[in-house]
Amino acid sequence: MNVEYEEFESIEDFLMYMASAAPPMKNTMPINSYKGYVMSFIPLSPATGETYLMLYAKGSLDSGIYEFDVASKSFKKVESVERADKIYFISISPKRNTIADAAIEKL
Repeated sequence: MNVEYEEFESIEDFLMYMASAAPPMKNTMPINSYKGYVMSFIPLSPATGETYLMLYAKGSLDSGIYEFDVASKSFKKVESVERADKIYFISISPKRNTIADAAIEKL
């Protein structure tokens, strides 16, 4: 497995990238908070699963729903998805993530 990396200075910068890079997706996107990183993996070779792009920032988020406001570049934990003008992320903290483990080892 090959991993390419894109590191962001802050969680807000990471969420800004995710919000702008994936507008055709649903307005709720999952992200992982795992071993001191907030991250997402994008398969660069979907057919073979050989190469991934790891987008990440150092930090952590509790599991739950986060509302992200692009204009103010800020996020907050919320109880539900309510507003169409906001982007929502679901933060998940897996017990084990073998792709993340392999990628973190190579950092």
